[in-house]
Order: sequence, then structure tokens, then C-alpha cells
Amino acid sequence: MKYDNYTHIYFVGIGGIGMSALARYFNHFHYRVAGYDKTETELTKNLVREGIHIHYSDKGDSISQFIGPPENTLVILTPAVPSDLGELQFLRKHNYTIQKRAEVLGRITEAYKTLAVAGTHGKTTTSTMLAHVLHTSAYKCNAFLGGISSNFDSNLLIDPTSNWMVVEADEYDRSFLKLSPFSTIITSTEADHLDIYHEPQALVDTFNEYGHLVNKDGFVIKHFSLSICQDIPSYTYGIGENPDIDYRGSNIRIENNEFVMDVTTPTANYPHVIIGMPGVHNAENALAVIALCDTIGLTVDDIREALHQFRGVHRRFELHIKKEGLIYIDDYAHHPTAIQNLLKSIHLIYKGWPVYLIFQPHLYSRTQDFMHEFAEALSEAENVILMPIYPARELPIEGITSEELAKMVTSNVQVLNMQEVPEFIKTIQKGVILTVGAGDISLLIQPIKKILA
Repeated sequence: MKYDNYTHIYFVGIGGIGMSALARYFNHFHYRVAGYDKTETELTKNLVREGIHIHYSDKGDSISQFIGPPENTLVILTPAVPSDLGELQFLRKHNYTIQKRAEVLGRITEAYKTLAVAGTHGKTTTSTMLAHVLHTSAYKCNAFLGGISSNFDSNLLIDPTSNWMVVEADEYDRSFLKLSPFSTIITSTEADHLDIYHEPQALVDTFNEYGHLVNKDGFVIKHFSLSICQDIPSYTYGIGENPDIDYRGSNIRIENNEFVMDVTTPTANYPHVIIGMPGVHNAENALAVIALCDTIGLTVDDIREALHQFRGVHRRFELHIKKEGLIYIDDYAHHPTAIQNLLKSIHLIYKGWPVYLIFQPHLYSRTQDFMHEFAEALSEAENVILMPIYPARELPIEGITSEELAKMVTSNVQVLNMQEVPEFIKTIQKGVILTVGAGDISLLIQPIKKILA
């Protein structure tokens, strides 16, 4: 452990998916773990059940009752927390050691052979799939995941017998530059987080810088469309007929209600590889995992069954209701390309079905940056319901609203709030219902399931 000189670990913003995994990690190793978050969720309830103290109001100076003295306490901070939080001001005033989540994760990964997954979309499912595959192999692994694995029912995996670590490499705030990857997958470098990077090329350049952190004995596994990391050992992956793709998927099809593809690697052909999660984007995620596993000594035949048994990640193409004439799927997609990939898979699997896409835009800045792209992607669904923009850490931007976005969508569209959506659901008799977004739209999952069931 890199933090043996501490007895207490305190999290400011413990409820985030990345922060909660770290909290579980330190709790597993018997540190005294506590934290603050502004909202109680099912995830924070689970942390409390695991023995972690969490409170939901700013304790200010009285925070001292939940932490140790400065010399024995490490404070871990998420960038989403406002700087005027009373607790944070107290901790800074009294000289507590405060580190960002990325810095702590980076130091932990130094002790392992770390396999990292980066990209502006696809990294959570891909990293979780990679962790599942390694966990079922002789290699085993530890993992910090950006979502709750349906196979593990957790975002943390610890195996003391393994020196392998799987992590999601987050580009927000350039956090992934703190990691020490042995090898990495890079799924996409499409423009996002322009509040941080300002220009799309700056984001691409940072991904290139990140790729060069890879160990001299490791590899960069990148989608064939990317032009980064040209000067270091790398392999490409993707779907298509281009023979220059190193790990190529083809003949994607549905057989016996299972998603199947044929795989070509630099050394062999593997027909009829079954992917446990449907969707063209998940087939590409599987190819990335196949490529990385191949470079560390696992063949497709070694991991076939694990790919078949992969059950995905909560809120990633998560099937909640399946009955005659009615399907309900929830997905975390919050970028235009992710929405396009989702709808592409839906139209392939449920060909001819009417689609009802309920979307909650995430962040005013992202909506402003990609207004036209969002409108184009959403218009591929026959029926669109837009919810008000989820602000997260941001203040409103004049003229950037769901109503303005709705004017640009060319399919049937309306704007409904959280309370109105369940009433709309009651009117749907047949089709595929999608709840999509990275905000609190997840609060609708249980009410919708209850209505449809």
C-alpha cells in the first residue's frame, strides 16, 4: 500500500462512481473510511451497509468528529465539489493532506501491471468486460471500474493473488495522465469536455500524451479510426472489411437470440464468437479486449466463454423489461456518438419496432458544444422525449435549453419533466423504450419498470 502512514481516509464527494470504488478499496484494507456527499443514492446506501460512515449535509468545522488528526488523515477530493464547501475550507485551514481521486488512483496503480481503458465513450463497458475476462482466466485481476458490473455487482474487484489491475482512464481534467499503464485501450478521441480542453485538437493531443505513458513492454490498443500514438508499439481493432485492421470483426449477426461475429487476429481466424452484450458498439468493445488479452498471452479460445457470459454494466444497454411487443432499456449515453451507436444497435436488434427515446442532456456546456450533433443523433429515433438539462456542476447558459434542442430534432419530439415522463409511459402500447443520459434520469428506472410490469 502507498498510504500506510494514514489511518483515516475521508472522501469529499464519496458518492461518485470512481470515488466509491476507492472508498471500498481502502475500507477493504481496514482504514477508517468516511465521506460526504450531497445526495443519498442506492450506491451510498450500499457503502453504509459495508461499514462506511456517510453524511449528506456540510458539517463545516464539526467535520473533525469523523476524521483523525492531519498527520493521520488523507482527504480525497472529486473535482465536482464546490470550493466554498465548509468542510473543505476547514480541512485546508488545518493543513490536511488533500489529493484528487486521480492522484490516489495513479499511485495505487504503480504497484500493479495496470491495464487501462481510455476514450471519450465506451471505456466503462470495455474496462468492465476486460476485468470480467481476466477474472475468469488463470491471470485473475484487480479492478477499479467506472460502473457497477452486472457480473460482480460492484465497481471494485480485489484479488490478492493477481498482479494485474484494470482501471478506467478518465480524460476529464486530464486525470489519466496520473496513471502508470502497462498497456492501454483507447476507444475514441471524439471531442468532449470542451470546458476543460477548449479545442478538440487539444483533447486529441492529450490522448496522444497519455498513450506514451505505456510501459516499454506494453502496447496501445486503439480503434482503427484513430491516428494517435503512431510512433509506439500499437495494434488496431474494429468492425469492417479493411484488411489493415489488426483485430477485425466481421459478419455480425444474431443467431438463436445471441449476438455473434467472426474475429480475425494477426495470427488466426476465430469464427462464431458470441458476445454476451448485444450491440455493434459492444462487438467493437469485445475486439479491443481480445486484442489486449492476446498481447498478454490469452487467445480468443481462452476467453470465448467469458465473452459469452459477460452481462454488462448497470446503465449500459441494460435490459429491464422484455415482454411481447414491449422492451425497456436504460443507457448512460450522454454524447451524440454514443446515442448514435445505441440507436444503431437498437434498429439492428429490434428491426421495425417503434422507438421511444427519453433523453436527459447532461451539462449546459456539452449541450451548447454539440447542439447540432445531438439533434442529428436524436432524430434517428421515431419518438423523442427531452427532459430538462441536468446541470451537475454548472450554472445555466442563456439560450441553451431542452426546448431549444427540441426545435432542431426532426422526429416526433416533446419536452417533459421528471414527473410527466411516467404518465407518458402509460400511453405506450408497443415499442422499444429507452431512458438515456448521465444525470438523475436513473431515478425513473424503477417507476417505469413498475408501470410496464
